[in-house]
Amino acid sequence: MSVILGLNAFHGDSSTCLIVDGNLVAAAEEERFRRIKHWAGFPSESISSCLSENNLTLKDVDVIAINSNPKANLRQKLGFSLSSFSGVNEAFDRLKAARESKSIEDFLAESFGEGQFSGEIKHIEHHHAHLASAHCVSPYDESITISVDGLGDFVSTAWGVGRKSDIDIKGRIFFPHSLGIFYEAMTHYLGFKHYGDEYKVMGLAPLGKPTYVSEVGELINLQSNGGFELNLDYFAHQNGTIKHTWEGGVPVSGDCFGSAMSELLGPPRIERSELTQRHMDIAYSVQQVYEDAFFNLINAVHDRYKVDQLTLSGGCAMNSVANGKIYRRSPFKQVYIAPSAGDAGGAIGAAFVAAKELNETNDNFHMDHAYWGPSFDNNHIEKLLTSKKSELVSEACEIKWVESEDEICAHTAELISKGLVIGWFQGRMEWGPRSLGNRSILCDPRRDNMKDILNLKIKRRESFRPFAPAILREEVKDWFEEEDDVPFMMQVFQIKPKKRVEIPAVTHLDGSGRLQTVTRASNPRYYKLISSFNEITGVPILLNTSFNENEPVVCRPDEALNTFLRTKMDVLVLGNWVVTRNNAE
Repeated sequence: MSVILGLNAFHGDSSTCLIVDGNLVAAAEEERFRRIKHWAGFPSESISSCLSENNLTLKDVDVIAINSNPKANLRQKLGFSLSSFSGVNEAFDRLKAARESKSIEDFLAESFGEGQFSGEIKHIEHHHAHLASAHCVSPYDESITISVDGLGDFVSTAWGVGRKSDIDIKGRIFFPHSLGIFYEAMTHYLGFKHYGDEYKVMGLAPLGKPTYVSEVGELINLQSNGGFELNLDYFAHQNGTIKHTWEGGVPVSGDCFGSAMSELLGPPRIERSELTQRHMDIAYSVQQVYEDAFFNLINAVHDRYKVDQLTLSGGCAMNSVANGKIYRRSPFKQVYIAPSAGDAGGAIGAAFVAAKELNETNDNFHMDHAYWGPSFDNNHIEKLLTSKKSELVSEACEIKWVESEDEICAHTAELISKGLVIGWFQGRMEWGPRSLGNRSILCDPRRDNMKDILNLKIKRRESFRPFAPAILREEVKDWFEEEDDVPFMMQVFQIKPKKRVEIPAVTHLDGSGRLQTVTRASNPRYYKLISSFNEITGVPILLNTSFNENEPVVCRPDEALNTFLRTKMDVLVLGNWVVTRNNAE
């Protein structure tokens, strides 16, 4: 049996996973170690973490699988390069650009020393890796699997049928037509320029009206077979002039929209300028047009292959608003979306494809939790707190050891019910962009002013962005209009109207919530904490947001403690240690 490292390298959200004897044992994103959001490049730190957590070294690795293959789709690339447009390879083939001066072997030698790796390197086509990252970790033996992305190996969208560990790719949509690039272009147009800012458009959309649906609809031509084409008159990415680069690990991309966009929708918003109703209406329209294209695609694929289970991947699978409407707008009866659907998740897909090629897959594996990162025991935490004792004393903080898990959960739930802001650091770090109860900031969802408190004390982010409800799985039917397992915050459901007034801090303006369902099996301590809060308040829900302050989610205890000290957080729970500001209660 083999040891396989899966990598997403030279893309935003660089990452690593580790498969041993056909089983996933570790996964982590490079940004958590580099402390730079969406870090791009070679993921040496996450490689080290995944290996050391399992007492392995690079010498033990048999295969490194990378979720990109520069040799894929060469015929389509050549055909495009011979067309009237030029420069596509320079603009978008980031893997090739990264490898012009260094090979993967060079990066390995530079990071780990010469001769450490003697195994095989496999390049897996980008969307094959995406599809595998969804289907192969899902609970389904068979699924329609769909990847909707910006661009990877000259493809933006792919679909097929997954059976056991096999992926039969049935169709692809090639560059320059891309729903991901459409959404990225409109995100840039609305003045959100940072890599990965598309979620801000999703958050802004409920404040708008469908005023510009007709105009935005001109940007995409939908086809009866489920496909789509961008109206390239309004875009610039196809000209080869839009560079995707990274400087110091920060991924950067130029504006993907063309000058004609201003003629259609008016002048683009200047970054950090006032958000007007026009911008909100455009955001609403962008989301609606995206959803129309998305459901046109998935419904057509369902009609063709007649499988009721859907597994979804690619950067666009992070559109939790659209995902939450799948049961209402399609015939699919079951949906699975992994915790890291975007490029980071391609590391897992690449590793599973490589394992399949070696006949070493575990068809019974199901990723039902996201806790695949590093962990730190209470002894480690005690040493940290001892080293920081003078600073904690100067900040008027009390340090307390609590032996009993029941006592920790009951005490923390009581503090949350009093309106305190809690940093909650437990167990293994989450895989994917969401904090899911091990690196979380937790608050009382009943308090109408909690959004303002969080933004004032810690988050310092746009006021229109919602916070998420984490709910006991068995209580979903009483609080939400839809019922399903949503362990990774990948779907937005409507909160029942009569319940919205009870949890205003996690109810968005349109009555929705991007929920996380929590089970005793997936995270016993987190489940017990929410249960304790339910016993006190009658509400089986906590407000859960990421443990960070305009930086990647914390990875190590020292990062959690530093965030606690430089913000106005009230209480920090690190394992069984509780740090409380004396004025908190």
